[in-house]
Amino acid sequence: MNYLVTTSLPYVNAEPHIGFAMELIQADVLARSARALKKSVIFTTGTDEHGGKIAEKAKEAGLEPKAFADQVSTTFRDVAKLLNISNDRFIRTTDVGHEQRAQLIWQALKKDIYKGNYSGWYCMGCEAFVTEAVAKENKNVCPIHNQPYEKIEEQNYFFKLSAYAPKIQQMITDGSFRIIPATRKHEILNVIKDGLEDISISRPKDKISWGIPVPGDDTQVMYVWFEALMNYITVLGYPEHEDFKKFWPANVQVIGKDILRFHAAIWPGILLGLGLPLPKTLYVHGFITVADQKMSKSLGNVVHPKDIISEYGTDAFRYYFLRHVPSYEDGDFNWERLHAAYNNELANELGNVVQRTTAMIKQYQNGIVGSTPGAEHDQAQYWEALENCRFDRALDEIWEQVRGLNQYIDEQKPWEINKKGDADHLREVLAYQVSCLLEIAVMLEPFMPDTAQKINHIFTEGVVRPIEGTLFPRKDPKPQA
Repeated sequence: MNYLVTTSLPYVNAEPHIGFAMELIQADVLARSARALKKSVIFTTGTDEHGGKIAEKAKEAGLEPKAFADQVSTTFRDVAKLLNISNDRFIRTTDVGHEQRAQLIWQALKKDIYKGNYSGWYCMGCEAFVTEAVAKENKNVCPIHNQPYEKIEEQNYFFKLSAYAPKIQQMITDGSFRIIPATRKHEILNVIKDGLEDISISRPKDKISWGIPVPGDDTQVMYVWFEALMNYITVLGYPEHEDFKKFWPANVQVIGKDILRFHAAIWPGILLGLGLPLPKTLYVHGFITVADQKMSKSLGNVVHPKDIISEYGTDAFRYYFLRHVPSYEDGDFNWERLHAAYNNELANELGNVVQRTTAMIKQYQNGIVGSTPGAEHDQAQYWEALENCRFDRALDEIWEQVRGLNQYIDEQKPWEINKKGDADHLREVLAYQVSCLLEIAVMLEPFMPDTAQKINHIFTEGVVRPIEGTLFPRKDPKPQA
């Protein structure tokens, strides 16, 4: 069975922050768990690199737009490696293949594209147009970038999104295009209920030159948001490649709540215009604050993934953002909460049960595990949580087993069985502890792959094998200057 999971494409106007890092690890969990079920997986991520804002940032840096995009795109590749992300593809919207295929898509949508005069409000920070109603509601100031909307009047190409509104609404309502959580589903249905207008999908080249040319009209470039959405099928080789034929529609597309309209209204419209099926599931995560404040450079509270990983390690990072940020709501990061989760849950609960089991097998059985009975705990709720992108709940299920195993050891008291000299019973108890840990390792692998690998290394050969260092190594923070 084939399985496709995608992240959104972050815009290369700034380096990666913990919000996108969380999106990467969420998608990675889905990809790894699908592989565990023996599915054939393609997991794609990448960077969005066209548009006026990139050209502006490049100019500030004294670089050509492509050279600037090359630099920043590399930081997103690097952060994926740092987070142990198992993506199969990394697409850049400046890739020649993407640009060529985007033009093919434009031509395939010709029946739904027309030229007209556009008059409306635009935010350069978002690279997005907003409706009159939204501009009025926000008192003509973008709430994200705190800058006034620009009034734009120009001749553009339009896409007949309005023609597809009833079909999109029906598919969201009947669940054939599943949007989770339900709050986001209701949010986009309210937007569609108010009517979807035809959208501007190009900009004049004399205003924005950094973009993919409109086929047959070199005075216009494709609007960055319209063209970037196409990456999800250009990365598979639309229209002719076998990967596209085998893997589309996507099983899950993972995005942030700020780009819901693009992915739950405009993208479905493009797909319907192409005669293609919609993704099976759109999972929409929330925002992350830092110590209950919005991340901003002016507040000096922007946290980069490497700041956390350099001290606590990759798996602790993954654990915190997958369990302690609610999967269906906004969440918060603060150092105290991370430290508490690291000490209480990772070191004292999981680390402790591995260490206790290892020590007892070494002390009582010369490190020999022997044969292990398969521990068979009910995993239905774990798999259901994964199916619904409830990463926090899936980890809760794993931790039920971790705590249950600690409790089992306290109740069985292997040290007392050893004193009684009951070797058979002791072997049975310790073998059961190992089988539980191996089961925990299998469930942990999508979330904390290094930790799962270490547990397997210690126990799978039937003889306890040491690992380098500890299960959760931590570097002391550097003293503040």
